[in-house]
Amino acid sequence: MTRLRLHSLVLLLLAAFPAAAAEEPAGYRESEYRAEVPATLSGATVVSTEAAHALWKTGQVAFIDVLPRPPKPTNLPEGTVWNEKPRLSIPSALWLPNVGYGQLADAMHAYFRAGLEKATGGDKDRPVLFFCLDGCWMSWNAGKRALEYGYTRVIWYPQGTDGWTAAGYPTERIEPEPGGR
Repeated sequence: MTRLRLHSLVLLLLAAFPAAAAEEPAGYRESEYRAEVPATLSGATVVSTEAAHALWKTGQVAFIDVLPRPPKPTNLPEGTVWNEKPRLSIPSALWLPNVGYGQLADAMHAYFRAGLEKATGGDKDRPVLFFCLDGCWMSWNAGKRALEYGYTRVIWYPQGTDGWTAAGYPTERIEPEPGGR
């Protein structure tokens, strides 16, 4: 192949694929949680929507939704009823909100560990899949943290419920696991 043809092929391939994903940081992401995410999570398996659906259908993988809960507005008039927006998620997922922040208080570490133990039956070798929304660092952080807790089969699904619903897969309303505020 001539140098010109090779150069043209490389340019064609580069144009056919989107720009590179964000670089994987050494630590946790601590701001701008909705942004371009890395294509990798060291120590974890990254899956597509189709692969996540196939894993879900097996019933053998613990699905953990880490979408944060919105805080109750502080300026609501007294007596106002606060209704959170319902969370439509992957059926049978355990919702552990607020565990994907870059830094967690000791109480949130305990909440996260307890939620993981519940989801996996205490088996750190059971596959556990983390998700949030598309381009959400919360799920990346949660997966990284689970690896540090000693979970050996961590799966990260970066497209989250956005990718899931776009593919037409089922969702259901879920409630957060108690104790995560």
